[in-house]
Order: sequence, then C-alpha cells, then structure tokens
Amino acid sequence: MTNDETRDIPPDDRRIDLDDMYDVRSWMFSLGCSEAELRLAVRDAGERAEDVRAYLYRRK
Repeated sequence: MTNDETRDIPPDDRRIDLDDMYDVRSWMFSLGCSEAELRLAVRDAGERAEDVRAYLYRRK
C-alpha cells in the first residue's frame, strides 16, 4: 500500500497485506515488531491494523 492509497483511509480501517513485502516492512517499522511477530499477529487477530496493534500490545 503506498502513501497515496492510505491517505484517505481512516487509520482503523487500514489493512495489513502480508503478500506485499513493502507493506510488511512498513508495518514492522511502525509497530516495532519482527516479520514473524507481525505474521503471527495477523493470523491470530486478523488483517485490520488496529486489531494487530492491540494484539501486539497485549503480548508485550
């Protein structure tokens, strides 16, 4: 997802696309987690960014 695509999407509606490595790296940096942690979080919490953020926060 490029910045132009996310600009008009409310933050709680953003999705994490694990098939897009640019998106994966961007979310890893933003959430402060490894790729494995991100993939586990998406698997367990779903692809909504806010759900993944909450999941990672609970696990730390």
